[in-house]
Amino acid sequence: AVHSDYAADGWRAQLGNAPGMLPPLDHLAELAGRLGVTPPSKVVIVPAGLTASDLAAATRVYWTLKLIGHGQQAILDGGFKGWQSSLGLPIETGPSKPASASPYPVVVQQKLRSTADATLVASRSKLATLVDARSASYFEGEEKAAEATRAGHIPGAVSRDYASAFDPSTGRFKPADDLAALFGPVPKGPVISYCNTGHTASLNWFVMSELLGREEASLYDGSMTDWTQDPERPVAIGGG
Repeated sequence: AVHSDYAADGWRAQLGNAPGMLPPLDHLAELAGRLGVTPPSKVVIVPAGLTASDLAAATRVYWTLKLIGHGQQAILDGGFKGWQSSLGLPIETGPSKPASASPYPVVVQQKLRSTADATLVASRSKLATLVDARSASYFEGEEKAAEATRAGHIPGAVSRDYASAFDPSTGRFKPADDLAALFGPVPKGPVISYCNTGHTASLNWFVMSELLGREEASLYDGSMTDWTQDPERPVAIGGG
């Protein structure tokens, strides 16, 4: 395995006051190449396996690789903790030694990403369902991220706390039937997943797109910290 630090390696970038934006494509190309990722590579992303948040780091990396055009990646369900607890599986120690490659030849899959403008159109037109991945206190406007200028949610959004898809007793995603029941009521058609910084929303995106097979699922990486920078963009409070 090779190691990549989610924060230090810059899988997300601060643009203005929004800390979770998609980084420049040349940075992602260099990062993927430095980790040894080439178009034929089969990549398995290994979270710690401890919390829903560290699983969300894995889903954000997965989404990023898919967005730059990589087609063969998976997440180790249960993470490193699950690997450790399985008897007989090998474990190495020592520094990471990636077989670095040339910068990755990026071919952007734009349909996987929603911008503030596209999200605004979706909110007004109802042509896509907005899925808010935050806890109820954020959705209803009782608290907000430090970088967000206003509390609440994007009008018309439905609430699906990302932690509801995670089983803390196993470090894994909940069973497929549970995930289908959780997201089944979300209307069919295009969906846009968002949160505060595009971190936890990537887990909901992964469940809807990769586990439940919703082909028209995208992630608004800027999320509420980007959305609220423009006072003209509406914000709703309450249960929705």
